[in-house]
Amino acid sequence: MTTTLLKPAAAAVAEQRRRLRPSGGADRAYRVVLRLAGAGVLLLMTLVGAFLFDKAADALSIAGWSFLTTEKWEPDSGNFGIAAVLTGTVLIAGVAIGIAVPLAIGMALYVSEYAPRGLRPALIGLVDLMAAVPSVVYGLWGFAFLQGHVIGLARWLATYLSWIPLFEVTGSDPRDPLATETVYTSSTFIAGMVVAMMIAPVICSIMREAFSQAPIGEREGAFALGATRWGMIRSVVLPFGRGGMIGGTMLGLGRALGETIAVYLIISPVFSIQPHILQNGANSVSALIALRYGEAGPVALSALMAAGVALFLMTLVVNFGAGIIVARSRSGAESEA
Repeated sequence: MTTTLLKPAAAAVAEQRRRLRPSGGADRAYRVVLRLAGAGVLLLMTLVGAFLFDKAADALSIAGWSFLTTEKWEPDSGNFGIAAVLTGTVLIAGVAIGIAVPLAIGMALYVSEYAPRGLRPALIGLVDLMAAVPSVVYGLWGFAFLQGHVIGLARWLATYLSWIPLFEVTGSDPRDPLATETVYTSSTFIAGMVVAMMIAPVICSIMREAFSQAPIGEREGAFALGATRWGMIRSVVLPFGRGGMIGGTMLGLGRALGETIAVYLIISPVFSIQPHILQNGANSVSALIALRYGEAGPVALSALMAAGVALFLMTLVVNFGAGIIVARSRSGAESEA
């Protein structure tokens, strides 16, 4: 009896495999093209990494492991490192992610779950258009408009949250009405807000795609059990899209780590570890390269290439991590209901 029941199941599996097998030359050619494209991307990344390592070899041989712990940037005297700029890069990216992720989740849930059907294409197009705006436009907007309107918020945060080291401002009393406000300009906080506006559309697009693929059967099952719309979202959509949420966040983090021109236009570069995000003075690896590349001599150029290697490896790890998380998530799975 058991053998008789298993035969139809085995035949069905064999038939499904036959249908999925490439049926002709066009399918085989398409598969070969895809594999070549993937191999080409990996080869290009390998060549970029090899080029950076080759150009950075001289500086790394001079600085050694102190390259990761030195704050100063004086390549001509042999005293240089990325401790300060690497810390600034992480802080700016952290501020950006902290602001962008809640915005992206709210936008993605509204577009996929609450927006009227006729309005969704316009909202999707608007979000995609925001992602296509050049970074220099965001930088100019942040420098000319946002900075002047955010000083009050930065001062309020310094007044009531200065007990948290990140929000402390040294050398100024935020409660003093006569205290200068320039101490709150060109800060990590402002740069992070601008970068957040840049990465939020990218994160939102990935989350929206993950949310929209939540199985219809599970959605209807939740409603059949008496769940409200928010209850259905909390029990079905968010768990299903968790991989997309994490993957989108990490991809946004990768872009935030490498953002150059918008950060360069806003920050006031300092070459010391600046842990106070509301205070004037910040730096990042990409802004350092943009600032010093034009005037760099042989040793300084090699040192900039070494800083590029550190940024390249950091973003590579973040993006590979995002890909692994998305690949292992339920996002994109089909419902069996």
